[in-house]
Amino acid sequence: MNNSSSSPIWIWYPGDYEIWLGNQMNNRRTERGAFFPHFWKMDSHYVLVEFSKKIDLAVAEEIEIAVEGTFNIKLDGKLQFGMPKKFLLPAGKYNLSIKVWNQATPPTIFINGKTVKSDNSWKVTYEDKEWIDESGKASDTSATIYMDAGGWVDFDAADKLPSLYKLATEERKAVAVSYAQGGRLIDFGKETFGFLRFSALSGKGKINIYYGESKEEALDTEFCETLDQLIVDGNKVTDEALAITCFIEEIYTLANSKAFRYVYITKDDGVDFKELSMMYEFKPEVQRGSFKCNDEEVNQIWNVGAYTMQLTTRECFIDGIKRDRWIWSGDAYQSYLMNYYLSFDSQTVKNTTWALRGKDPVTSHTNTILDYTFFWFLGIYDYYMYTGDRHFISQVYPRMQTLMDYVLGRTNVNGMVEGQTGDWVFVDWADDFMDKHGELSFEQVLFAKSLETMALCADLVKNNTDKVKYAGLALALRDKLIPAFWNETRQALVHNRLNGIQQEQITRYANMFASFFNYLTPEQQQQIKVSVLLNDSVMKISTPYMRFYELEALCTLGEQKEVMKEMKAYWGGMIREGATSFWEKYNPTDKGTQHLAMYGRPYGKSLCHAWGASPIYLLGKYYLGIQPVKAGYSEFSITPTLGGLKWMEGTVPTPNGEIKLYMNENTIKVTATEGKGYLTFTSKSKPNASKGIIEKMDDNKYRLMIDEKEEVVVNYK
Repeated sequence: MNNSSSSPIWIWYPGDYEIWLGNQMNNRRTERGAFFPHFWKMDSHYVLVEFSKKIDLAVAEEIEIAVEGTFNIKLDGKLQFGMPKKFLLPAGKYNLSIKVWNQATPPTIFINGKTVKSDNSWKVTYEDKEWIDESGKASDTSATIYMDAGGWVDFDAADKLPSLYKLATEERKAVAVSYAQGGRLIDFGKETFGFLRFSALSGKGKINIYYGESKEEALDTEFCETLDQLIVDGNKVTDEALAITCFIEEIYTLANSKAFRYVYITKDDGVDFKELSMMYEFKPEVQRGSFKCNDEEVNQIWNVGAYTMQLTTRECFIDGIKRDRWIWSGDAYQSYLMNYYLSFDSQTVKNTTWALRGKDPVTSHTNTILDYTFFWFLGIYDYYMYTGDRHFISQVYPRMQTLMDYVLGRTNVNGMVEGQTGDWVFVDWADDFMDKHGELSFEQVLFAKSLETMALCADLVKNNTDKVKYAGLALALRDKLIPAFWNETRQALVHNRLNGIQQEQITRYANMFASFFNYLTPEQQQQIKVSVLLNDSVMKISTPYMRFYELEALCTLGEQKEVMKEMKAYWGGMIREGATSFWEKYNPTDKGTQHLAMYGRPYGKSLCHAWGASPIYLLGKYYLGIQPVKAGYSEFSITPTLGGLKWMEGTVPTPNGEIKLYMNENTIKVTATEGKGYLTFTSKSKPNASKGIIEKMDDNKYRLMIDEKEEVVVNYK
């Protein structure tokens, strides 16, 4: 029989719920009390969805039915009466079909019987493409495309309605209250996110609420980025920004969450309250990854990075919690990578991927940004490598195809991409001039890697035609990429070409990506390390966003000691400036309130930005040295490097287990609970191991296969 015996879950058309959930999140942004939606196309769920399952029952079976929407039931195409909460399935073989309409929220169903239960094995479609001729005969053939149903294991009961999903909350108290400029300044001790709560709110009059990631921002009532106003009138309170009026209870909680550390309150004399607290809003996560070493500053950097990720991991991965609160592909791609070394939350990766992609037709690049389209592609294959989830690739692949069709339709005569009308060519926020015209080497590197990703995913879904097509396009671009942009005199890739002519500017971006994508020869990699990456005359990077990749490139070139110095100077510098979460941008030469300004606004900078947490990834992948070699860590590599530390220890999560490592200057300890792989290390003298056989590779290089679940101890010099 084909029926399921697993626990039932709520199911929906794949990606629809995630897109809807992303819309809910993206549209909570406000700017000084005004609603501020994003500026790219907003897609929605299919409002009519058919759910079907082939049934084979030896005996009749009663099922319980819960549905979000209006629905009908068909058995082999024959309509059944009403919209029952319970339904008796007859014995026999037939097709069960439930068609659901819901304009407001995604159509979803939950079915629970002895053997028939809703799960991802159900088929779904948004159009059945059936027709009936004049005689009443139904069509014998159909062009209907069925997908496997989407669904989360979280929604495993009939009363856990997907449309009512909310993040968790817990009460947090302020750590200090002071009086300034006629109002109260409340300090919650560190960057946080949630809903303000007023206790014993009473009287009549207005309350003004000014939020700040810094004390200066909260006190600046004219220029702070976010604010709220309440009108209290006896037993009623009105939230002016949301135009919501409700009756006052003992505690009044605002309906919209905000990011802040400080809150400044002013009020009319006729209104008062006893205490201001908050409900901290968060996604419950198990922090499966860890890192600790002899350097307490590095430990603090890791911990602040982990807290930054906790704040920006919501229904989807967002950029920053104060200003945008949107899903940006470039930010999300880095969040995925950090997540694999922290919580290994694969569901939020999938949520974000669906929400970013949206629906067909494609009318612009992801977030309107050329490079962000490419980061969307790159994130999908990385997801497969870390999780081994081939099924998700098969679900999302059709939307990969149509997005790549859009990209290929906008290439120039050289088969390269360049900014066209409506495209935002971002690359990075730069303090100095960066030319965005013509063919940028950075964009071609990302384009080539995206085509390679398409070929790899086509192979996973067994589409050989696409595999050959995309592999050929990738190879053709790779063949012309380096010759087009490599300047032998400068020993680097130039930033761009105009009309086929190399321009003078050298930037770090293409050089570092081409390096860790292995698009350069070993000789060229060493050349760009000197001529670009370690060259202070090349425009420096001032955002954690691209510093992430700059340090990754240096790590792949064996410069962990240099990277550790940079990490301590840059991220440690933010902490020394008082950061409790990492920032959108950091310029060490800025002073005082200059650290708060961005976009021409005195407090425009986000002081909690996902791309700031990159030390989590760098320390896990390039110091602990742990990464998957085959999908889902069925095979892994461990290449630990102290990089100037005296000792370090940490845990890297895998899909169903973990890899633990301890290393000091003469001992390595490894435990891997799933998969197998080589531990590779250097030793000046012959090492020994508690288990296994150590193989010598080069003069001082050795490796040991780790394929047991017990701890392996290696002694080396």
